[in-house]
Amino acid sequence: MSESNWSVPETEVVQRVHDRLDADGTDVLATIVDVEGNAYRRPGAKMLLDHDGAGVGSITAGCIEDDLLAAAETVRETGRPARVTYDLMEDDTDDVWGLGVGCNGVIDILLEPLDETYRPAVEAFADGRDIAVLTVVSDDDATGWGRLGDRAYYHPGEGRVRRPDGSAADRWPAEALAGPAADLAERGSADVVSVAGPDGEISEVFVDGIAAPADLVVFGTGHDVGPVVELAERNDFRVTVVGFRGAVDLAERFPEAHRTVTTSPGALDDALDVDERTHAVVMTHNFVDDRIAVETLLRSPAPYVGLMGPRERFEEMREAFDDEGTAFDESDLASLYTPVGLDLGGGSPYQIAHSIVGEVLAVSNDRSPRHLREREEHIHDRVDVDGSPSA
Repeated sequence: MSESNWSVPETEVVQRVHDRLDADGTDVLATIVDVEGNAYRRPGAKMLLDHDGAGVGSITAGCIEDDLLAAAETVRETGRPARVTYDLMEDDTDDVWGLGVGCNGVIDILLEPLDETYRPAVEAFADGRDIAVLTVVSDDDATGWGRLGDRAYYHPGEGRVRRPDGSAADRWPAEALAGPAADLAERGSADVVSVAGPDGEISEVFVDGIAAPADLVVFGTGHDVGPVVELAERNDFRVTVVGFRGAVDLAERFPEAHRTVTTSPGALDDALDVDERTHAVVMTHNFVDDRIAVETLLRSPAPYVGLMGPRERFEEMREAFDDEGTAFDESDLASLYTPVGLDLGGGSPYQIAHSIVGEVLAVSNDRSPRHLREREEHIHDRVDVDGSPSA
């Protein structure tokens, strides 16, 4: 497995899964379903093991991927899913792996042949819809309605559980799963839910909430836009570049962008669909264009509006707004971040881009940026069965 395949964004892993559904051969999808203690990745992290033996994505820092390739070959040969456990606690890793890997955790991974039952997940992701993948991870069919690897889906827009072919999942415990599935789908988190059958028998269902990717809209066509687009895409944002002049081929200049739009500042409402998952960075370096874009964005549900330039530049904009009779109170300005970016001390194009994308990530993940050594809780949020985070 190459380093470039290991470090791809989650959006690219999902896209690769989508592509491989129509390819020849039997691929294996590896998904972390449970973690005890600490680990590099949390439940829901995925890695696709292609039929030719290559891997795309990461579920650890690289310490068990070679062993996973061997385990995936067994799944590929038998055609049956398997749940495997890796104990990476410090006391055991020297004996098992020959070195201490330092994760201090026990990781449960579901390995399953990639087939049509996973198509609803990748199609929902491509369409920008949240969805929860419900997969039985118990070793036997204790409840009589599902065995290891059997799958259904919870569709938040419908509030119901359906089988992969779209039919009603009548035998599934839909009432018990609907609440956790709705919470986890919205958060993009995952957890194992224990479900009791009519006779008290217990079955475990892995509820994998796959949230639609957050959007980042970057206004501007200058060369400083490129690093922002590149880093944002690598951080799983679906990036749209908006230009206000038609002289630049945006698709050619910004190949990493998911979408490019050429429009006028006054037509943004028609050109863009801005919602509560849309983050924006305004960096056209044109005062009038920036002012019109900022005004439109501040009146939208966007949780983040980053404006390039010194603080005084926005004060000039406020004066222009006042002259036009446009007023913004403090609540209107809560989403505005200017000067844009975190205080990282760098001044090169990529250092500035890291500062900007880091701030967007923090807002998107509802975090106040600080050093991890100052965080008393776990690095990664733990998720309770109802989808709420716990320390």
